[in-house]
Amino acid sequence: MSSERLIYLPLGGAGEIGMNAYVYGYGKPGKERLIVVDLGVAFPDMDTSPGVDLIIPDIAWLEERRDQIEAIFITHAHEDHIGAVAHTYDRLRAPIYTRKFTANIAKRKMDEYGHPDDAVTTVAPWPQQTTVGPFKVGFLPMSHSIPESSSLVIDVAGDRLIHSGDFKIDMTPGVGEPYDPELWADVSKDGVKALICDSTNVFSQHAGRSEATVGPEIEKLLGTAQGMVVATTFASNVARVKTLADAGERAGRSVVLLGRAMKRMVEASLETGVMKDFPPVVSPEEARGIPRENLMLLVTGSQGERRAASAQLARGKYMGLEMKEGDMFLFSSKTIPGNERGVIKVINAFSEMGVDIVDDSSGLYHVSGHANRPDLETLHDVVKPQILIPMHGEHRHLREHTKIANAKGMKGVLAVNGMMIDLSGNEPKVVEYVDSGRTYLDGSTQIGAMDGVVRDRIRMALNGHVTVTVIMDENDEALGDPWVDAMGLPAQGRSKTSLVDVLEADLAQFLGRANAKTLRDDDKLHDGLKRTVRQSANDEIGKKPEVTIVVSRLS
Repeated sequence: MSSERLIYLPLGGAGEIGMNAYVYGYGKPGKERLIVVDLGVAFPDMDTSPGVDLIIPDIAWLEERRDQIEAIFITHAHEDHIGAVAHTYDRLRAPIYTRKFTANIAKRKMDEYGHPDDAVTTVAPWPQQTTVGPFKVGFLPMSHSIPESSSLVIDVAGDRLIHSGDFKIDMTPGVGEPYDPELWADVSKDGVKALICDSTNVFSQHAGRSEATVGPEIEKLLGTAQGMVVATTFASNVARVKTLADAGERAGRSVVLLGRAMKRMVEASLETGVMKDFPPVVSPEEARGIPRENLMLLVTGSQGERRAASAQLARGKYMGLEMKEGDMFLFSSKTIPGNERGVIKVINAFSEMGVDIVDDSSGLYHVSGHANRPDLETLHDVVKPQILIPMHGEHRHLREHTKIANAKGMKGVLAVNGMMIDLSGNEPKVVEYVDSGRTYLDGSTQIGAMDGVVRDRIRMALNGHVTVTVIMDENDEALGDPWVDAMGLPAQGRSKTSLVDVLEADLAQFLGRANAKTLRDDDKLHDGLKRTVRQSANDEIGKKPEVTIVVSRLS
């Protein structure tokens, strides 16, 4: 029996949607040569990660094995697959391989953080393969909601693995490459050991629709519009941006692009040739002189992002443009679970202005970039893998996808983040559990999820904060009364008097009663003052705030 093993290890994206990071390895246990597939981010929310800018996978396991990493392969340019490459480059220092459009986006990110351009290598699609260590990796074109999305064909030690990446089955995607069933059949004909497969839409029972079905419906809608039309979609969905712009041009409207991300994606598409043309656009300054009924704005912020163009329009003017009664706002997008609150806030703000809102509840103005269940089964039937490992989904998605695999005679393996699977032989098995988690990008600093920074921030948000300052003289006696600064707390409590005054009075009583041993010992003094604040605040307002004690001693 061979002493080498073939392993699969998800560090992000398996058990959640977002923050994708997958590891494949081959070699003696603990000494495997490794490749990484995707390094993405997740986005914070005020409930679980207040103040955080981005969430990236915990790559400590990879960093410890940096000298074993052959390369990083990026399947496509969505942020949940590419967003962490620049943030992790210093820690991994591995070469990055991807296709032309994705490389354009990756190099912009690397340049922003001062990393070398040549860290990113542009490769051609299948049948070209890149050899790194024991692996040969090829980019197999696949349709998705961003140009040049690719599955990966990974050949190692006589076995073929296919990592699907994000995909849909679309013969007419508009921008980007269509699904090619003959190509997939050819790649799979000699046998595929494992298909590691997107699971996002596993619960959607109807076959997915093509991007080509969206344009005619948007054109019909524009024919009913009287005032200015504003439409939002994912900036990375270049095919949809072009569909919207083409529809606006055919309706006789001047097109305006608002939002840096949307402009960047259109520029990258044209620079790399994945999009051959785009309707003429006018600047916001030019748009101010054009009648409203002749304007169509394409804006970022389909998920209600506070700083994006749509949210800024909802708050008033943006770049000198504003919405008015009788205008139309179109969401040519799906609201990602967890973003509902921000989207509804934008919708209500526009409603108060008298703007007509059109969302995708009709299913006419958006199609998903992920394969629905019938399309997943189509890919299963073409590839015919021995093993199917669901990825890119919450636990319920992975579990359902595993059930489908087992019912169809494949060996389904439910592997979540941190679960190392040995794919050697005919029976995959869990061989190790690796610490996996998340790291927060907080401003310009990366902090661990267990560092306590975000936890303390949440506690302060929930309970408020009190700072107590006490000055002790040379004789270890309080010099005057303690004073209190309170933040995030009511001014008055049950006693109908100032909360700060109540706390200061109770703290003064504590100091008056404290024995000499307590007054001499900073630790005992801190504990007593903190306990007094929390108990007094709880009596007054029903909350125990976070407390900072500052004791200054005069020598």
